[in-house]
Amino acid sequence: MDRSAAEGPALRYVALGDSYTIGTSVAPADRWPDRLVATFTEDRAANGPSLELVANLGVDGYTTADLIRDELPPLVGLRPDVVSVLIGVNDVVQGVSPDVYARNVVRILDAMLATVPPERVVAIGIPDYTATPAGADYGDPAQRRAAIVERNGTMAALAAERGIAFVDIFDLSSRAATDRSLVAVDGLHPSGAQYALWVARIAPVVRERLAHQRLAR
Repeated sequence: MDRSAAEGPALRYVALGDSYTIGTSVAPADRWPDRLVATFTEDRAANGPSLELVANLGVDGYTTADLIRDELPPLVGLRPDVVSVLIGVNDVVQGVSPDVYARNVVRILDAMLATVPPERVVAIGIPDYTATPAGADYGDPAQRRAAIVERNGTMAALAAERGIAFVDIFDLSSRAATDRSLVAVDGLHPSGAQYALWVARIAPVVRERLAHQRLAR
C-alpha cells in the first residue's frame, strides 16, 4: 500500500488572530502557523499526522471584537480539522476592559468548539511586546506587561474550562529584552527566530492532543 494513502489526508488547519498570527514584518515561511505546518510535514516521515494551512485569517491590529466580526463567520465554511487562536494584545493597547475581553474570549472559544472538538483547538498566549525596542510606544511598559499577564490568565482559565490546550509563550517573548535577534525589523513584532521558539513549544502540545484523540476513538 502507498504510504501516503495509509496516512490519510492532511488535517485542515485554520489560524485565527492578529499581527502575531499573520506574521507582520516576517516572511510567510517564518510565520508561526507556517512553521507549525512545516514541523508536522517533517513528522509525517515518522508516520505522524500532517497539517495543511488552508487559511491564516489573522489581521494586524485586530482585537477580540474584530476577530468575532470578521474571522469567525468564515470558519465553518473552511471545514477545519484544527484551529488555533492568539488574540488580545490590541485589546490591551486599546484599553478594552478585562470583563469585555473575557466575554469575547468565551464567544470565540465556543464558536471554535462548535466547529471542531476541544482536542483540535489550541490557544496561544499573548507575547510580551514591552520587551521590544518599540514597546514603550504603546503605553507604559510595566502596566501593559501586567495587563498582558492578566489577559493570558483569563484565556488559560477559559480554555481549561473547555478542555482546550493553552500554550504560554510569554517567557519566550520576554527574551527579546536581551536578545534582539528575536525582534523583527520593525522593532516590535517577533522575528522568525522567535517564532521558531514558539513552535518548539506549541508543536508537542498539538501533537499530543491529536494523538490522544486518535487513541480515544
